[in-house]
Amino acid sequence: MADRGTAVACTAAGGPAGTGTGPRPAGRAVPLEVAASLRARTRGLLGRDGIDGAILLTPANSVHTFRMRFPIDVAYLSRDFRVLAVRTMRPGRLGLPRFRARHVLEAEAGAMREWGLVRGGRVRIG
Repeated sequence: MADRGTAVACTAAGGPAGTGTGPRPAGRAVPLEVAASLRARTRGLLGRDGIDGAILLTPANSVHTFRMRFPIDVAYLSRDFRVLAVRTMRPGRLGLPRFRARHVLEAEAGAMREWGLVRGGRVRIG
């Protein structure tokens, strides 16, 4: 089972969404589940109708959405939790592996945009 109760703060790089200029305020803290065991990573979000916050799969560098009930946002993270890519995946899809990724953050579709999480940003766990 995934550990619960940890928070994640998403800090984005650049200015207002889409501009790439100027400082951007730090992201906000959201509920986070950490799936560090093989069993927890394999289960992930399968069988759920949604998630409040996010789930961190670690270690991981790819995901799929087979048998999922809702679209998700996926952020591929480096060892130091820098965001390598953010994608939205519909159910029934297979994501390509990101070879530099060591962690994957999953949330309901649209959540990461709301949090301001973009490529080059950083995720803080704690």
